[in-house]
Amino acid sequence: MDDYRAILSCIDLTTLEGSDNTEKIVQLCRKAISFGQSGLPFPAAVCVYPLFVRLAKKELDGTGIRVAAVAGAFPSGQSPLELRVKEVVYAVQEGADEIDMVISRGRMLEGDEKFVFDEIAAIREAAKDIHLKVILETGELKKPDLIRRASEIAISAGADFIKTSTGKIQPAATEEAMQIMLEVIRDHHEKTGRRIGIKPAGGISEPEQALRYYKMTEQILGTAWLDKDLFRIGASRLADALAKEISSEPHP
Repeated sequence: MDDYRAILSCIDLTTLEGSDNTEKIVQLCRKAISFGQSGLPFPAAVCVYPLFVRLAKKELDGTGIRVAAVAGAFPSGQSPLELRVKEVVYAVQEGADEIDMVISRGRMLEGDEKFVFDEIAAIREAAKDIHLKVILETGELKKPDLIRRASEIAISAGADFIKTSTGKIQPAATEEAMQIMLEVIRDHHEKTGRRIGIKPAGGISEPEQALRYYKMTEQILGTAWLDKDLFRIGASRLADALAKEISSEPHP
């Protein structure tokens, strides 16, 4: 099941709970490592709060698994921009390889596009040259035109990836929102030649769901996007389900 193996290699294995602690982060990192040790692909990254970046870096040292940090007042974005930027700077200093930030959906809903652009640009600058994933929280934007416009703003402000959701509200990832975001990425690539990554996240727990997002990406953007540099899925339970499916495949 080559598609399932590829999807496993594109997962950001995630824990973002108030109950996260040292033991839980260590266990998550060891779980990520265990996939590779059992002959499966390593996940692309482990995604944690900034407080746990240093610990995750230590646990994953030498594996090639990246450490992503949600930073900038995740999941609400409802803090002063100065404080949000400082949190990003902290995560980078702790060793984060990637930053997942959220936009201010309230400002986007009010039509304050300049604020949304400026906040992304400020966090882009704070993140320096590491990968920046911009979370739109499409379930709060709701309207297709708003999702499209937020995608365009995020890309123009410096996003390396655009991401559907925090996973903290419903609906989280939807195929309708994903299609809009993929179309924006396609149009941007056709105009500029620059490839922007895509990350559906939130509520994707079954291999069949993940496969639909993966195939949508292939259909709209092409096979060049089908690796961890341009495609991610944010998930926690999905990795185990994929491993089970891969392991159950008959061998020739």
